[in-house]
Amino acid sequence: MHKFLAKCEEALAEISAQGRYRRFVALEKLADRFPYYAVTMEGRTQDILVWSTNDYLAMGTDPAVIEASIGAAQRYGAGAGGTRNIAGSSPLHVALEEELADLHGKDAALLFTSGYVSNQASLSAILRALPDWHVFSDAQNHNSMIVGIKDAREASVHVFRHNDMADLERLLAAAPADAPKLIAFESVYSMDGDIAPLAEICDLADKYEALTYLDEVHAVGMYGAQGGGVSERDGVAHRITIIEGTLAKAFGCHGGYITGDFKVLDYIRSVAAGFIFTTALPPPTVAAALTSIRTLRADHARRELLFNRAETLKAKFAAAGLPVMPSSSHIVPLMIGDAARATAVSMRLIREFGMYATPINYPTVPRGTERLRFTPGPKHTDTMMDDLVAALQHILLPAHSPAGPA
Repeated sequence: MHKFLAKCEEALAEISAQGRYRRFVALEKLADRFPYYAVTMEGRTQDILVWSTNDYLAMGTDPAVIEASIGAAQRYGAGAGGTRNIAGSSPLHVALEEELADLHGKDAALLFTSGYVSNQASLSAILRALPDWHVFSDAQNHNSMIVGIKDAREASVHVFRHNDMADLERLLAAAPADAPKLIAFESVYSMDGDIAPLAEICDLADKYEALTYLDEVHAVGMYGAQGGGVSERDGVAHRITIIEGTLAKAFGCHGGYITGDFKVLDYIRSVAAGFIFTTALPPPTVAAALTSIRTLRADHARRELLFNRAETLKAKFAAAGLPVMPSSSHIVPLMIGDAARATAVSMRLIREFGMYATPINYPTVPRGTERLRFTPGPKHTDTMMDDLVAALQHILLPAHSPAGPA
């Protein structure tokens, strides 16, 4: 056996022994019945109620969004036909970028094929522009941000404790006063469900003359008067240098983007390999995203219902004695504390109760903090929540299960 194949086998065996081996669940999204899906397991297909989708506002199944996608496919075809440098920049791409720039109050926007690529490509391009960057990165930043920062090998990287402004200021103060500085952080952190103090970060950026790069992927569409994210809600969007977001979560479609000063984005467009060498987003996807954004900007009631559903589920978990973690956002994490057990609880929910919640294990979260992650949306009813609570009590709490906890 080749050494590499042997290494693959060894690594997979170790991951499996730790209870971290990830098996795909064969879920089929049902547009007309969302949040119900069809799941196929052990040769049997059944309906299942999904609690862990990132289609937070059910926009991926919205009839107007679907119709926009169909219409674009009929008019423009299924694919973009190449990169925008090769195949041209369609009116749809231009319109979507203008909409996104306006949403965030910025000069310009730039589309990427995913939120991951937008972070990786943009941060790498920015931090390769000068040889003496000092970048300050929150300890819980997404992997895409970490990879983008590491791509700029000449940059000095400082990781500050999660949402700890004293630690961030300590690191900023210690850096050379005349060095270019960039603070990279998220608004909503998707595993713990907490929110960064954006105004305080902007204050430090002003004090130490640092640029700011904000990842809003788990906030766009949901927070703020028009869904511009936490930066809109907190009134600080104009103080952020670059706001990055996704079209694949609350907007229900696919793709990523950045917004900011025209010259900065034009520079990134001109040098970022993740933009230059990647086929543009397909017209049906762009049209769907454009319709979704325009719909949500005017639909504050849908956002209000999302937060109502999240707070209701948190309260029901707490009242039932379930180990719900503190969360200041729409994300509801339930602490399990062990990788194998988190997977086992998730599988029991499927097999015994027809429900699905994603187990979150290392390396996504630290060992010993493994959890289930719930994202209740506008279509999750109180009755659905009561059934979920009863199922989790049966699985997790000894008094509710003759066989004991999972």
